[in-house]
Amino acid sequence: MEPIKNLLKSFDVLHDSDIDDFINASTSKHLNKNEYYIKEGETCKSVTFVISGILRSYYTSDKDDDMTYCITFPNNFMTAYSSFLTNQPTRENIQAITETELLVVPKSKIEKITDNSQNWLLFQKIIAEQQYIELEKRIFSLQGSNAKKRYTELIKNQPQYIQHIPLQYLASYLGVTQRHLSRIRKEISLLDICPT
Repeated sequence: MEPIKNLLKSFDVLHDSDIDDFINASTSKHLNKNEYYIKEGETCKSVTFVISGILRSYYTSDKDDDMTYCITFPNNFMTAYSSFLTNQPTRENIQAITETELLVVPKSKIEKITDNSQNWLLFQKIIAEQQYIELEKRIFSLQGSNAKKRYTELIKNQPQYIQHIPLQYLASYLGVTQRHLSRIRKEISLLDICPT
C-alpha cells in the first residue's frame, strides 16, 4: 500500500485519516494479460490505482480499428472518466497489456468519503485539472512533434515498461503505422537514450 499512500500524500491536501479511508474502501483486483477493466457499452462505477502492470485505453474506429490513446503505467490512477462522471455507458475499453494488479474503489464509496472530508473535493479538483493538462499535452504532442520524438520521450519516461507493450498498441498510441515505428526503433537504441 505504500506507493498509493505516498502518491496521495504528495498532493499535500489529504490527512492520514483521509488516506486510510480511501485505502479501506478499496479492494484488490487481478487482471490477466488481455483481460478488461471495463468494456465499451458498460458504465464505469469505480476508480482504480495500478499497483503493477500496464493498462491501455482504446476505442474502435468506424473502420473497426483499435485506436490506443492512453497507456497507464504503475503508480497511476485510471478510470473511464467521462462515464464515471456522467453515469453513461462508455465508448472506451480499458485492457491489461500485462498481468496487472489493481486497487479498485467504487464510486459509491468515493462519494461517501467525500461527504466525510472536504479535503477529497479539493483532491478531485486537482485530479480533474491534471487530466485536462495531460489531455492538452497529448494533443500538442500528436500535432506538434514527430513520432521519433514522441517515442524517445516515452522511452525516457518509462524505460522499464516500454518493451512490454506490443508493437501494434505502441504504434497506435504514437499515431504511426507499425512499419514506421519499426523504422524508428531501428534508428534508436535504449542505450542511446538511457545510457548507464
